[in-house]
Amino acid sequence: MTGTDRATEAFVAHRNLLFTVAYELLGSAADAEDVLQETWLRWVGVDLDTVLDHRAYLVRIASRQALQRLRTLGRRKESYVGPWLPEPLLTAPDVADDVELADSVSMAMLLVLETLKPTERAVFVLREVFGLEYDEIAQAVDKKPDAVRQIAHRARSHVAARRPRGRVSADETRHALEAFQRAVNTGDIQCLVDILAPDVVFLGDGGGVVQALPRPVVGAEKVARLLALAVDNLTEASFEVTQINGRPALLLRFTDEVDTVTVLHVENGKITGLYAVRNPAKLSHLTKENLLTR
Repeated sequence: MTGTDRATEAFVAHRNLLFTVAYELLGSAADAEDVLQETWLRWVGVDLDTVLDHRAYLVRIASRQALQRLRTLGRRKESYVGPWLPEPLLTAPDVADDVELADSVSMAMLLVLETLKPTERAVFVLREVFGLEYDEIAQAVDKKPDAVRQIAHRARSHVAARRPRGRVSADETRHALEAFQRAVNTGDIQCLVDILAPDVVFLGDGGGVVQALPRPVVGAEKVARLLALAVDNLTEASFEVTQINGRPALLLRFTDEVDTVTVLHVENGKITGLYAVRNPAKLSHLTKENLLTR
């Protein structure tokens, strides 16, 4: 087997892991794919005889590339039109079976990760989600292990104060989706109002390309009024329940084209977050399932 064959075999074996790492750091499938390409270009030039652990080495390369890109993305987001939401992923059903992985890629959790500084996010994800040792993370983020420990502690505290409370079952989310569909199909908004949390937050991402909410809408009454107006304009739409970021979600289609992905976050049987992604650039990866893994 040639060096290139060995490199290819190792890369393919860990590709899903590398994509998952990059996506959790970036919240973008398109950018995660670019990171994979950059990782491959660097990996193919490595002398594999000097590498003891292919998985660890590949994760280190991908993390470095993702961290560099994350800093660039931060500057781009400053000029983004309207709220920015992560790019939704069509995920395989087995992602939901890994509760910790599903939580880590949920829309709500990715938005929490957005509040971290780039290095904090990388350290948190690599340690808390993928279980890397501190010395491994140190090599990926160009810090000393002691510094990484401090960053990890700071990031954990930050996330703990903001992360969704408790684990969300697929059944709870499915119940909320069914209520949403009933409201659309029957025009009975009250059935949806009944499961809205008092402090529910509705975010929409159109990226300045298509119409979307220009700012967050907060509160059950305001969100209900907004949804009532939206329902009147959805008579020609069709809905499909699918698996997005490890959770049941709705695809809204007009003439077979995906118009909006709506993801709900549910806590204690109530909808606390509504995330509607309409930016066409963020819907282009919904043609195939993404195989995420730890």
